[in-house]
Amino acid sequence: MRVIVVGAGVLGTLHAWEAVERGHEVVHIERETEARGASVRNFGLVWVGGRAGGPELATALRARELWEGIGERVPGLGFRPNGSLTVVRNEAEHAVAEAATRRPDAASRGYELLGADDVRALNPALRGDFLGALRCERDAAVEPRTAQRALREALSASGRYTFLGGREVREVVGERSVRDDHGDLHEGDAVVLCTGAWLGGLVRELVPDLPVRRVRLQMMQTAPLGEALTTSVADADSFRYYPAYGGPELDAWAAAQPQQPVAAEHRMQLLMVQRADGGLTIGDTHEYATPFGFDVVEDPYEHLTGVVEGLLGRPLPAVRRRWAGVYAQCTDTSRVVHRQRLRDGVWLVTGPGGRGMTCSPALAEDTANEIGW
Repeated sequence: MRVIVVGAGVLGTLHAWEAVERGHEVVHIERETEARGASVRNFGLVWVGGRAGGPELATALRARELWEGIGERVPGLGFRPNGSLTVVRNEAEHAVAEAATRRPDAASRGYELLGADDVRALNPALRGDFLGALRCERDAAVEPRTAQRALREALSASGRYTFLGGREVREVVGERSVRDDHGDLHEGDAVVLCTGAWLGGLVRELVPDLPVRRVRLQMMQTAPLGEALTTSVADADSFRYYPAYGGPELDAWAAAQPQQPVAAEHRMQLLMVQRADGGLTIGDTHEYATPFGFDVVEDPYEHLTGVVEGLLGRPLPAVRRRWAGVYAQCTDTSRVVHRQRLRDGVWLVTGPGGRGMTCSPALAEDTANEIGW
């Protein structure tokens, strides 16, 4: 079978990977010369801990298993099973974390409630003032800026993969072909559109009422920390954001301890991951109302700096990069992804939202099974 994959973000790249793994030939088309969207502007988190139960958690756990296997074969992916710590600083936050460990699915997530001394033993870079942390052993990380490139290099070695960058697909021709903006026709046996947050143009023509929205976020990256941050780190505001932590303990804490004004205005949580060069990727914000601003604003960065310095117990290294990114999310946020057959041989897969990096290998596997590759 010859599969045409449109879009070279993480979701498209993993669909290409899945097709090649199943013995098919892949033509992979990307409108930029390299992926430039949310797939390279994120934390690189394989984030199991906060996922909603049921199908979403099952997808995340399967993806975590697949990521580890891919990482063993593609060292350039930078996969590391570093786990995460969601740090708590008072008794109300601690109660939310403790309740999470009593969930029926807590063992599958690898939840463990740690005291402050155990947190510092596990992650000595955390020298600040806190009560403890919820550990999620199943969380992991990859290097988002280089992951797609490393995967493409591995795919190219198969001899059944062709990457065409700098070509925008303008038309779906018939049931199994596309035409790009160079006028070239690419014929196959199946077409999978993984266009990310590019929801206009061809996508709007094909699906005028697509149940997907765009979300904008701001992030930053520092100079090397100078020591290992051995786990990914979150603050308790992530309890407010991720569905896994819902319950009476969360309701009581949220009522008694509202978010700080800047964090509430920008719908913030702290997530922090150390990159291969030793720098820290730190974020994030959430903006849903369009049109989005074209610039980044400073207040969220100041807030995040204060939170991080409080956990590290030391000044943050110099910030080297600041950026914004936009990703696509199903308007029904309980859905993991929007997968739609547009024609007999043409599928659209988009809208995983913040689950994209975590879940892409499993989402690609599900697509392949549904199509019958």
